[in-house]
Amino acid sequence: MNVDSFPKSFVATPEDAGKRLDQFLAGQLAEVSRARVQQLIAEQKVLVNETVAKASLRLRGGDRVAVLGAAQAAPLRAMAEEIPLDIVYEDADLAVVNKPAGMMVHAGAGASEDARNRGTLVNALLHRFGKLSAVGGELRPGIVHRLDKATSGLVVVAKNDEAHRRLAAQFVRRQVKKTYVALVHGWVKQDRGTITSSISRDRVRRTRMTTRRTGGREAVTHYSVRQRIDSELGRFTLLDVQIDTGRTHQIRVHLASLGHPVVGDTLYGAPREVGAGFSLPRNFLHAASLQFQHPRTGEMLSFERPMPGELEEFLKSIETQELNG
Repeated sequence: MNVDSFPKSFVATPEDAGKRLDQFLAGQLAEVSRARVQQLIAEQKVLVNETVAKASLRLRGGDRVAVLGAAQAAPLRAMAEEIPLDIVYEDADLAVVNKPAGMMVHAGAGASEDARNRGTLVNALLHRFGKLSAVGGELRPGIVHRLDKATSGLVVVAKNDEAHRRLAAQFVRRQVKKTYVALVHGWVKQDRGTITSSISRDRVRRTRMTTRRTGGREAVTHYSVRQRIDSELGRFTLLDVQIDTGRTHQIRVHLASLGHPVVGDTLYGAPREVGAGFSLPRNFLHAASLQFQHPRTGEMLSFERPMPGELEEFLKSIETQELNG
């Protein structure tokens, strides 16, 4: 939990009257998920007017809410699973993997030893390599950076702690070059541009990030137009995107902030269908290239992977609907 000290106390305002207790606390503890808030309440670490309360309690103006301590997260560790992997490169220190869309990089902090902790990239890596770096903890062994579940493409993985630390330092110093391919709705006005809006978690929809709050984390996204498509299904722009920072959902929320959500990304405003019979059950976002220095030798390594078949086919389907003239 990203909170500083305990106990913490809050007073419900007249505007908060009628809110559920868990909803109220999720808004007050901006960096804590609602699931973790509910765990706090279930562990009887939240008092309302000095009395243990339920998550569903409706607050009244003036109610005093106290959080006595942090939720006790269950000990979690990743598990090895035999899952096919597209290994682009590997040596004694690292591996570069082409992750398919639909695969989580690692289980979330709310996962347990059940189906929610199955089928992750980490689990597949543990089966393939046996041992990975321990810097990221037992839930994220080897993971230096992530891709969203619905995003495909290149991920570098550390096999030992020293490689992990040196790779992580390159990410911090913004020395790693990552290029993505994205198809967005509408025609982006400029042929190239940079988005620098800070990114925060949405106070209302906790699964979303937003550029509309002040005090968020710095985020820098560069884009350039590869192709503009004028189709019977609407207008689309195929973009090359590079990021200097790696914030949660960064490309998705930045492009949506321009009014051009990534195709398939319904979380950030894309329609479920682009036309009758035309839909994409994933985001049209692919991490196509990755460049960094080898953590041991210093050699510059560069890798590329084309868009997967489902994106190529979807793009062709859109293009065949192009308007003449």
